[in-house]
Amino acid sequence: MKLIGKTLWTSLLLVGIAVVQNGGSESEVLRLHVAEAAAKSAPASDYANHPAKDAISHGLQKGYLWKYPDGKFHPEQTVTQSQFVASLVAIRQVSEKESVPALPADHWAKDIYERAQKAGILANVPVNPNKLLTKEEAALLVFNAWKPFRGEKMKGYTNTGALVTWGWMEPAPKGQAKFREDLPVTRGDAAKILRYLWQDKWQLELGRQYHDEFKRSIQVNQDTITGVVPKANDDFLLSVTFVTKDNGRIVYKNGESFSVKLSETKKFLVFGISNKKDSSNAGTFRYSNLPDMEVINLTQQFSK
Repeated sequence: MKLIGKTLWTSLLLVGIAVVQNGGSESEVLRLHVAEAAAKSAPASDYANHPAKDAISHGLQKGYLWKYPDGKFHPEQTVTQSQFVASLVAIRQVSEKESVPALPADHWAKDIYERAQKAGILANVPVNPNKLLTKEEAALLVFNAWKPFRGEKMKGYTNTGALVTWGWMEPAPKGQAKFREDLPVTRGDAAKILRYLWQDKWQLELGRQYHDEFKRSIQVNQDTITGVVPKANDDFLLSVTFVTKDNGRIVYKNGESFSVKLSETKKFLVFGISNKKDSSNAGTFRYSNLPDMEVINLTQQFSK
């Protein structure tokens, strides 16, 4: 029920943004929410043949994207700061708030921006809800939103360059500088970026669940450490790697049990979760100082 409540809140909020931005009355929000729900089940309309069709459909289904009151998505329109921020807030599922003095108390975007402020999404971002975003501005919001999950952006790059290098933003068209920061971000472009974020958050959360299951299975009895590598679904590869004293490797994978002599290994083991579809890292945890089980989270960072 909590998830349903959050989804309903997000839908009402985002439809309200669309209404106000298009000159409608705030009292129309509830009526248009019903129309929005119907539009979600309708044919893809104006994005049916768009390159971002799958990403748009995913976002509408998961509740972090929305259509306009006319039932269309308008994928070629430049995304506004408030639209992009609202999607980031919805994906992060931010509930707590922090004051945003730049917006008056009765501003239509106040609630969204207060949640974004609390989550750190607005760090070094001038508040301007109606601003049409460039790639650099959108990339900054992404790195702000994802700092708790992936750390700082790669050093030596602009936000655009770092996000393009990471693979979450498309480079400029051929014949132009690859990392052009001034290009606009369309709503279709934004849908692709946001789907990467939703999927990454999902797989990192799943990775932590697998790690917790693995950690609970570990037992140490004198010189022997035993445990079980959780059995992941077909999309993920889980592995436990022991490094032997001669720098060899002993590896156990999905669903396998292990029993290893501590006296034959170095003082650590590594538990890793990787996505087999794209080789992305869903979690890496190093257990050092065996048998004390001190855990260090080495999950891949943006800066690496």
